Amino acid sequence: MKVLIAGGGTGGHVYPGIAVAEHLTRTRRGSEVVFVGGTRGLEAQVVPAAGFRLRTILTRGLPRRAWWRWPAALASNLVGFVQAIQVVAAEKPDVVLGTGGYVSGPVALAAWALGRPLILQEQNSVPGRANRWLARIADEVHLSFVEARSYFRRRDHLKVSGNPIREHILSGDRATAYQEFGLSPGRPTVFVFGGSRGAHRINEAALDAMRRLKGRVDVQFILQTGREDFDRAKAAIEGEQLPARVLPFLTRIHMAYAAADLVVCRSGAMTLAEIAACGTPAILVPYPHAAHDHQVVNAANLVDRGAAAMIPDRELGGERLAKEIAHLLSDRPALSRMSANARKFARPDAAEKIVQSLERWAVGKRAARAALDKPGPSMEEEAG
Repeated sequence: MKVLIAGGGTGGHVYPGIAVAEHLTRTRRGSEVVFVGGTRGLEAQVVPAAGFRLRTILTRGLPRRAWWRWPAALASNLVGFVQAIQVVAAEKPDVVLGTGGYVSGPVALAAWALGRPLILQEQNSVPGRANRWLARIADEVHLSFVEARSYFRRRDHLKVSGNPIREHILSGDRATAYQEFGLSPGRPTVFVFGGSRGAHRINEAALDAMRRLKGRVDVQFILQTGREDFDRAKAAIEGEQLPARVLPFLTRIHMAYAAADLVVCRSGAMTLAEIAACGTPAILVPYPHAAHDHQVVNAANLVDRGAAAMIPDRELGGERLAKEIAHLLSDRPALSRMSANARKFARPDAAEKIVQSLERWAVGKRAARAALDKPGPSMEEEAG
């Protein structure tokens, strides 16, 4: 079976595809995966690093406010569609999986135009514009949150499968992680990060919280700043002797999860899937400019289940963050309950469910449609 996976831009669109690809090639002997992405997105680095072939096309998003840039973006996407037609025709995949982002649009349209089965995977509780539109022509759509179904006009092909995570996320060892980050064994550890590029507001609040907690609360930090804030944060931590290990980017994020008693982070769908699978309690700070405020909705899924706390971005500051950290670390039974509740939210079989779907559609549209039409559990039961 040959699968073409299209998605890119951010880790939230790239890593689900990599998780599916790794699971597919590990469990289905002889399977082949080819990715299609852009030249400037995260996929340009992480897909080849994961050992998969990447083909690139030209694509750009439509800025929601800068309407005067739409003609250039439309022209780019027209070129990208022609390139996508060429890629799909040359690669001849048995099935195409779109994981969102601008690049998935031209490739999904090309798959539909050339009669290739098209499967979509939507990470967020509020679906992106591309997936909402492409769902009309897709053969099957896999959702991570049951709340997302209300945004689709067509619902007969929706399945709640969860967000697939890379298998190594669960492979971290706490003792090894303490060594790797130069941390004190047994000391409560808070892992702070704002995504692959970092988040300036979170970095600022974390540094201020460290100053407030130093000498008052027994705690140490792992701070992933992103490249822009790294030098300044490192200088502050070293100059003020704050109890933290600071890094610009983490390629071995599973080790940070293994060391952490508590995480402070944004509430992107993939981040939530990873911390849920690891059973790590979290303080979530939703990104305030996310489309349709979907990160707030994402976060509410964990908060409502007693698996996380939430601080709105507008309320984030060193004093508030320090109080939340001190409160949670002082109540170990509460942390244990949050950890257990997070694991209940996790869907560790998400990658396998999507791979099974790819297999069905690769066999043939008619057989897969018959399987999809068979009576089965309701979406509420699947979301269980």
